[in-house]
Amino acid sequence: MMKIAILGAGGIARAMCATIRGMKEAGRPVELYAVASRDIDKAIRFAREQGVRRAYGSYEDMLADPAVELVYIATPHSHHAEQMKMCINAGKAVLCEKSFTANAAQAEEVLALAREKGVYVAEAIWTRYMPSRRIIDDLIAADEIGQPLLLTSNLAYTIEAVERIRQPELAGGALLDVGVYTLNFASMVFGDDIESMQSHVEMLPTGVDRTENITLRYGSGRTAMLMASAAFNSDRRCVVYGTKGYLTVDNVNNPGFIEVFDKDERIRPRMHIDVPTQITGYEYEVEACLRDIPLGRLEPEEMPHSEVMTIMRQMDALRAQWGMTYPFE
Repeated sequence: MMKIAILGAGGIARAMCATIRGMKEAGRPVELYAVASRDIDKAIRFAREQGVRRAYGSYEDMLADPAVELVYIATPHSHHAEQMKMCINAGKAVLCEKSFTANAAQAEEVLALAREKGVYVAEAIWTRYMPSRRIIDDLIAADEIGQPLLLTSNLAYTIEAVERIRQPELAGGALLDVGVYTLNFASMVFGDDIESMQSHVEMLPTGVDRTENITLRYGSGRTAMLMASAAFNSDRRCVVYGTKGYLTVDNVNNPGFIEVFDKDERIRPRMHIDVPTQITGYEYEVEACLRDIPLGRLEPEEMPHSEVMTIMRQMDALRAQWGMTYPFE
């Protein structure tokens, strides 16, 4: 039974608690063991609401608990690097919410420390672990749409008023929160052989990105056209266009179904595939931890550390184009 601790007591932490409860009800060997917040009263309330066994008023106290085996980090991007280092130095395996860190330099430091200490670290970018990824890969490999040439992907929510989005001190902006999903989709489908990256951005008055359009050109001649925003809601749709047809994904953030169309058909799909029923969608990243940690692995195959670094460097390059830095950089 893997005892899982939650670092941070916000909304996404609640989603992970629902995940772990659902997994346990389904017979998986997981336990919602502990939660830590800098505010002990908040931690106690959270534990009571979510059915967590132990509540801690400091991260250090929770990490000193010898029973904790895996720590899920559910805090703003600006805090990830420091908190992962705390977990690693305490010998605790880590599942850290995306984006992994605020920049590539922080990610390199974290991963170097994890290698030195021999501690498992995974980025919780859930779409990398979902069955939908394999479904898309298999459709393309089976030549269902011919040679893929271009993809589009978008993700936008009306979240610009949220503090963690508005504030540069929290590594805010659309890119690290929602743009990261579009970059990961492009990487999963087209790989990372990017020859050029062009972008246009609109900034918030606070100095972080509000809306961006990104075009990636690959050595293979393929193109990815991406959009992300914190200013409005989008349809979240992805399309991969090929020489024989195209496939659509209904939601880049949490795919529900995938459809395949012939090249001359716009209305009726030739194929409709529903993704498997899920608890929340987070269970797949937890399952990776359940598989890997007992085997002594240090990274998940679904999101290896090399891919973590690739995406972090892409986001650094985009911010450099925009002249956007965080106060702590």
